[in-house]
This record gives sequence, structure tokens and C-alpha cells, in this order.
Amino acid sequence: MSKTSRKQIDKDEKKIMAELQKNSNESFDVIAKRMKFSRQKIWRLIKRLEADRTIWGYTAIVDDEKRSLKSYMLMLKRSMKPMDEKILESITSPRLPELASKAGASLESSYFVHGEYDWIFTFTAPDIVQAKKFCEALLETYPGFFERMSLMETLVAVRNHHVANPNVKKLKEFL
Repeated sequence: MSKTSRKQIDKDEKKIMAELQKNSNESFDVIAKRMKFSRQKIWRLIKRLEADRTIWGYTAIVDDEKRSLKSYMLMLKRSMKPMDEKILESITSPRLPELASKAGASLESSYFVHGEYDWIFTFTAPDIVQAKKFCEALLETYPGFFERMSLMETLVAVRNHHVANPNVKKLKEFL
């Protein structure tokens, strides 16, 4: 079986992924010591997970406030208008992050979901004005494809990507 067609993740790989989600910046030596594996085993398993795209990226979790940015979540409900291949390709291509950037926002995540809404974007922007410009740009770029949109500002991230916010005490300001 080729590396890219592998479907099952073994127990050791799951443990390594859990460690990487806690802190992907850890050295192989630290992860190996914590898990009681050899450094070579950690390296081999991580490289295999990367090769078969089980692990498809790494990121740093930063304090948006220190970057003078606010975090937003945009939820979109699709209309009944059919979404052709060209629109679908556009939404999943680098064009969407470029659209956000032109509006003064930075697209972080994009999720196609099942529920009351169909699409969720998370992004950062300096303020609500820039966030709304991104929303307007989406509606202009994809006219008639969304029947409803809800924009929310994140006040405090309690956890982000499996990591507890060290500044979670700010939550008390809002409660």
C-alpha cells in the first residue's frame, strides 16, 4: 500500500498528533522523551503523516490584540441558487484570502458545515469596519449565492487550536 493511500492511523501516530497539537514547535527530542519513543521513530512517523497529508500544516497561535487585530467569525447560509464548478473553485482557491486582504482582513479558516449555516469563515481585521468590508466583498463577488450572513466578533478566545489562552482572565471583563 502506498503512503498516500493509507487510511488507518495507528495508536502511536495518534499520540504524536496529539502532542503536535499541544505544541508543534517542540523538538523531536522533547516529543520522543515525553512519549518514550526514539527520536528516529518520531521523525519517521511525523514524516509519514506529512507525506500522506494527515498533517497538512503547522501554525503559531498569536495574541491578535497585540497585533492590533480583532477576531471574527462569519457564518453564511447558501441560497438555493446552484453553485457551479467555477464558483466552487473560486471559493476554495487562493482567491478568497486575496479578497479578504483587499478588504483589510486576513482569512484564517474556512469550513463547509452541516447545520443552520453552510459556510463558516474565521478571520482577523483591525476593526468592525474592515470586517464588514470583507462581508460586502463576499456578497459582491458571489451575488445571489448567500441568503443570510451573521458576523460575530470574538471577545475572548478561551482555547484556540487545543491551547488554553494564557490571558483568559480577560473573560471576567465580559461576565
